[in-house]
Amino acid sequence: MSKTLSLLLYNLLLPVGLLFMLPGALRKMRRRGGRWQDLTQRLGVFPPDKTAAIASLPSGSKRLWMHAVSVGEVGIATKLILALLKEQPETGIVLTITTPTGYALAREFAARHPGRVVALYSPLDLRGVARRFLRAVQPAQIVLVEAEVWPNVVSIAKRRGIPISLVNARLSARSERRFQRFGALVRPVFALLDQILVQELVDIARWTALGVLPERIHHTGSIKFDPQGAAPPAAQIADLQAVLAKAGITAANPILLAASTHPGEEALIAGVFQHLHQRFPSLACLIVPRHVERASQILADLRVFGLAPQLRSQVSGPTHCLIIDTTGELRAWQYLATLVVIGKSFLSEGGQNPAEAVLAKKPVIFGPHMENFEALVELLLARRGAVQVADTDALTAALAELLADPAACNRLGETGHAVLRVHEGATQKTVARLLPR
Repeated sequence: MSKTLSLLLYNLLLPVGLLFMLPGALRKMRRRGGRWQDLTQRLGVFPPDKTAAIASLPSGSKRLWMHAVSVGEVGIATKLILALLKEQPETGIVLTITTPTGYALAREFAARHPGRVVALYSPLDLRGVARRFLRAVQPAQIVLVEAEVWPNVVSIAKRRGIPISLVNARLSARSERRFQRFGALVRPVFALLDQILVQELVDIARWTALGVLPERIHHTGSIKFDPQGAAPPAAQIADLQAVLAKAGITAANPILLAASTHPGEEALIAGVFQHLHQRFPSLACLIVPRHVERASQILADLRVFGLAPQLRSQVSGPTHCLIIDTTGELRAWQYLATLVVIGKSFLSEGGQNPAEAVLAKKPVIFGPHMENFEALVELLLARRGAVQVADTDALTAALAELLADPAACNRLGETGHAVLRVHEGATQKTVARLLPR
């Protein structure tokens, strides 16, 4: 299928899809702290303060537009931006985000880099909106983080001679199969990308199969897995330690952390924790839900187990169970944990990214469903740098074994960290591709 026909079909279907998704998107936006006035940014119309902030950025060849979908991608984007600014301090970056939680983090990051970074909501991929956004931002280059490629933005930017890079790109076997089903539609769009910087060598063949020229694909490794800049700020660690102290959790308490949990997994972890707590009475449990707006419901659900959980934002005294209802802290919480269980790996398909916990040198345990990170999981399991279990009983047994043997616990964390050393330098390799000498 030609690029013209592919874009025609996309633009016929897109308005219908947007109308269909609008009610749910608006409800989700309100739950996650979004504001009605922010919707204008999605249409490429900015309030005066944003317009002034964009105008204050370095212009011409020094201005980039970087897009990150949500919290995870924002973490990758900010790490890359810091490296870009270190290499070329006069760079100006417009950072766009899709979700309210991701936008809140990006806005905080931009506030620390005035005159260099501006945070905006991403535009809808309607042709008129895309043109308006590109006119307002005037980027010399577009950098897309991980996976989101917008047909209209990409095609219009290509016609204007704006190079487009997809960085930290990953393509699971499941995603490849899904794209292959719509190969005639997606191939012309992917072929417009100037370069794709992939995390794993296996991704090269997958992107090639989707119509990308091999010479445009480069293996740089994973920015997220790159040990450079992996540690959270010391001030953030100190703040969270103060929260733990208020809850009566000290360095003497081993901490079981459930990272990025999805519905149903909190109850699963609560049952496991109850069982373990009988044998290890000093054990504490931290639950970090993938979506913090569910925190109140999780609080009610866990009370059914006879626990006395508290919200991180409302700690009022000693407790063995904290529900983290604040965003942007998962990486730091993992540095404070003793053991980390990865969410979305037991009751949902796909799994969540275990990299941050591994980089923190923590023992990592996940369930049977880690399809979205199969290359990393295979590498970790082959080197014995993580533990995969089939069900709740196996999870309880694995955690009990590690808690009873601190030396084995430390070895598992160190081994996992060593596995990810292969990605060392990925951030700098990406910078070199974006700012060629």
